[in-house]
Amino acid sequence: MSSLAAGADAPEPRAQPRDIALALVIGGVGGWLAHLAQFPLAWMIGAMGAITPLAVLGVPLALPTPLRSVMIAVLGVMLGSSFTPDIVHRMGDWGISLAAMALYLATAGSICFWYFRRVCGYDRPTAYFSAMPGGLTVMTLVGTAMGGDTRIISLTHASRILLVVMVLPFAFQLLAGYQPGSRPPAGLPLMALRPMDLAVLAVCGVIGFFLARKLRLPAASLIGPMLLSACVHLTGWTAAKPPLELVALAQIVVGTAIGCRFAGARAALILRVLIGAAGGTVVLMLASVGFALAVGEISGLSPQAIILAYSPGGLAEMSLIAIAIGADSAFVATHHIVRVLLIMMSAPAIFRLLRRRRKQAL
Repeated sequence: MSSLAAGADAPEPRAQPRDIALALVIGGVGGWLAHLAQFPLAWMIGAMGAITPLAVLGVPLALPTPLRSVMIAVLGVMLGSSFTPDIVHRMGDWGISLAAMALYLATAGSICFWYFRRVCGYDRPTAYFSAMPGGLTVMTLVGTAMGGDTRIISLTHASRILLVVMVLPFAFQLLAGYQPGSRPPAGLPLMALRPMDLAVLAVCGVIGFFLARKLRLPAASLIGPMLLSACVHLTGWTAAKPPLELVALAQIVVGTAIGCRFAGARAALILRVLIGAAGGTVVLMLASVGFALAVGEISGLSPQAIILAYSPGGLAEMSLIAIAIGADSAFVATHHIVRVLLIMMSAPAIFRLLRRRRKQAL
């Protein structure tokens, strides 16, 4: 096993009330500053950015697992709320690009896995889940459950999102005259939501979690609420999203929890992971552009919209760029939702299959 993966399965430090309070305050301040700077996934990445260096320096910081699980369920409900009836009706017009998405994920993920395995020297589960162009929270949770290094996977995906979202707008600015704007809100404030909508969302989180755990799905606190929320929104029972305040708090808690996992990590390790993540991002973006040009040629769709749809960045950020350059934001959002769903549903199963076959071959 690579030395980079050492400590992946180490038990979490026992959480003390003082350490928890300090971690939440520091994470909250970091998220707030990132929010003011209009960072992508501001509350989560800001909290992680503030906590990580202090954890490396040995500051006593901790977060209890139950609190993290509750907040992850909130994020799952939020992801599920992106599935609307209108998206289902329009998917038929995007058949070629949606079908090519699976091939893109397999190709890009395989090349990136080879890169992390051979060039960066990561162990198999860490390389595999670092290579998947999926969400930070999803791949970190599932990858950790499969034996990967939480610190490497989370830092790799956080770096990927930052690089894509910060570099891509400048590329479109040079090539298409795109001018960056402010991010749209992801939902409504707490006091603006109807009690019935809040109740439905709460049921999605609670029931979804217990159903997923009963079915032994990986990352049950995320996948269960997301799937149940998607079903509720697709059927039109509600169009509400979790309140802004709760989503921000959830991102702070998850980002703080990820940052606390870096306790005792060497600065040299973090630098090495960042360099590796930059290389992996280049691999994924080259694959995105290559597939976008090919799919655009076959389908007649706008290559710019397909590049955004295939880029390994965040749904909200890629949709914002789409609006700014006049591309179809629903097209971009749908492809990113499908991308995350495909990875969440297939990546763990494929990894189990490959591991089983490798053991049989030994």
